[in-house]
Amino acid sequence: MTGRVVLIEDEANIAEAIRFLLSREGWSVDVHGDGATALAVIEAAQPDLVILDLMLPGKSGMEIIREIREVEAFSQLPVLMLTARGQHRDREMAEKAGVTRFMTKPFSNTEVLTAVRDLNAQAAQRRALARDAG
Repeated sequence: MTGRVVLIEDEANIAEAIRFLLSREGWSVDVHGDGATALAVIEAAQPDLVILDLMLPGKSGMEIIREIREVEAFSQLPVLMLTARGQHRDREMAEKAGVTRFMTKPFSNTEVLTAVRDLNAQAAQRRALARDAG
């Protein structure tokens, strides 16, 4: 099962490569490059998954993930964070802020697809468990 992804990435080549890759897999992909309006785009799209760059114009990915997690409807929304900076400290900060998975650039197409498939499967499993419990 595929769904909607919001990709917040300001590097056009990376954004287009990920958009193409996921679209080919059947995902609907909304690409946005400005951190300042990222949360509004996410709220409007109601995606199944967010792919979020760490360094963006207007607002950092770290600020955006904190904002996402403050919205109750997005408390379990899978977020894959991309960064050119792969320091351990950045990864720890992102995970504490609520990032579901962290990926360092450069990455392969296979890595992106695997991460998206895994996050989607985990989210579907959580939804099924919540449905069964309710």
